[in-house]
Amino acid sequence: MNPVKRVSIGKMLLDSGLLTSAQLDVAIERQRATGERLGQTLINLGFIDEKVLLQRLADQLNIALVDIRNRTLDTVQAMLLPEMLARRYRAMVIGKTETGLLVGMADPQDVVACDELEKNLRQSITIALVREADLLHAIDMVYRRSTEITSLAEELSAELIHNDFDIAKLAEGSVETDAPVLKLLQSIFEDGVQAGASDIHIEPDEVALRIRHRVDGLLQEQVLSETHIASALTLRLKLMAGLNITERRLPQDGRFSIRVHNKNFDVRLSTLPVQYGESVVMRLLDQSADAVNLDRVGMPAMVLQSIRRMIQLPHGILLVTGPTGSGKTTTLYGVLAELNQADTKIITVEDPVEYRMSRISQVQVQNKIDLSFARVLRAILRQDPDVIMIGELRDQETANIALRAAMTGHFVLSTLHTNDAASSVVRLLDMGAEGYIVASVLRGVLAQRLVRRICQNCIETYELSLPEKAWLTSVTAWLPEQPIIFKRGAGCHYCHNTGYKGRCGIFEILEITAPLADALRLNDLTIFMRLVREAPQFRPLVASGVALIAEGVTTLEEVIRMVGEGMQEDVPALAPVQQAEAMTGSIA
Repeated sequence: MNPVKRVSIGKMLLDSGLLTSAQLDVAIERQRATGERLGQTLINLGFIDEKVLLQRLADQLNIALVDIRNRTLDTVQAMLLPEMLARRYRAMVIGKTETGLLVGMADPQDVVACDELEKNLRQSITIALVREADLLHAIDMVYRRSTEITSLAEELSAELIHNDFDIAKLAEGSVETDAPVLKLLQSIFEDGVQAGASDIHIEPDEVALRIRHRVDGLLQEQVLSETHIASALTLRLKLMAGLNITERRLPQDGRFSIRVHNKNFDVRLSTLPVQYGESVVMRLLDQSADAVNLDRVGMPAMVLQSIRRMIQLPHGILLVTGPTGSGKTTTLYGVLAELNQADTKIITVEDPVEYRMSRISQVQVQNKIDLSFARVLRAILRQDPDVIMIGELRDQETANIALRAAMTGHFVLSTLHTNDAASSVVRLLDMGAEGYIVASVLRGVLAQRLVRRICQNCIETYELSLPEKAWLTSVTAWLPEQPIIFKRGAGCHYCHNTGYKGRCGIFEILEITAPLADALRLNDLTIFMRLVREAPQFRPLVASGVALIAEGVTTLEEVIRMVGEGMQEDVPALAPVQQAEAMTGSIA
């Protein structure tokens, strides 16, 4: 290994005129308080751009600056370095050289780390500088727990066969039986967190045990052949959630807390009796994440302004609608965060409580003891609230109480499961609500969906297929004036070769104006629907989706999937297709 000379970042930046003495003094003072590296402190303070700093440091050290986001990483090669050392020294094998291995490091001036890496790899290494955030993400992607999970499953299987698996021992926390189970569960949780999973599924089958992670709305599967370990995993999870371990015939729900990679997670656990045991689904709720607020939900400016205008009203109802997993709860918590002031009494009734918020009284529905939505709501009205959040309007009784609460001076937030905003009004009427009451208290309805974002690391332009061009003819009213350059993700290690990384929302806001309220008072849904379509400010979900396509945020395929309108394989006549081509332009 060629030794890397040490460079004083502060002196280097001062000499090059990129930093003033005053700025350096401030950064050093901050560094003493935080303990982080000086370079990161300068970036956090906004004194220097990260790209400029990294390039200047690489030049001074006479080493390469490598963007590993645009590099195809060899997993086998990377695994030559144990994960423990990769995380400790912020380093990873990212390629080969003529003399040995190319190792990317976030701090190439750490001489001790360089020596340890070369000693462990037993090869000559060449050091390259890489961005720390990219390196940590690459470590999470490369060091997935699939192999470890398989190995631990085999170990647990052998242990259970050898020791004649005893439920009583596991229930009592016997060390020899419990340790392999806990190791496997820890590995499953770590793999889920590294992959960015929102849910973890454990599904027993006749010849396999499936561990599945839901990442960006879609499931990723690992299949284990050790089917008989499923009961041990389920039993241990039930113990952690405080559930009845002897009950296998009925569904159960519980929750517990775990800490993974220095983050705290609340885990919502649900069990369901299936043919070959019990299916377990766990929702991971990151309690270490920054507090949810409306600015981070990703709403268009027009929608955000409408929401903020409505929630400042003294009373009424605001509904958020969409299918399960569309981000309704996140939006509601964002609204609560804005309303959560010392002079505002807020009470929620939820099933279950997902995020705990200070100053807000949150009630968990418990049907086993008849603590239902309706019963809690009746009690809430005697607690002098200003704002009430109801997890979901599930039945006629709950809906009627919510409407009465809005009529008596409270602002009510809730959700419904409908396809679009206008359908929510129809659903309320179908649930027995009177049109004149809905007209007087309903302030607006927000419909939303989640679509996957194109991975910015492997984004590329592409030519639309004929079915995609045909679909565009149905949404020409929402196409922008400028031609759209259609984009997609080619697939890379950064996005698990899916072409997508992360998700964002598409939104549809319906404000109840005077003409709409008049139509509701007359119970005339035909006029109501016509007025909704003709409203100049109304933009349906598909319009929001097309806007994201034009911005290069998501793909046409993803919007079609989420708005629920499939493409026709029988392509329409050539003229409409040519019309769509003319409006979307040629692809660069």
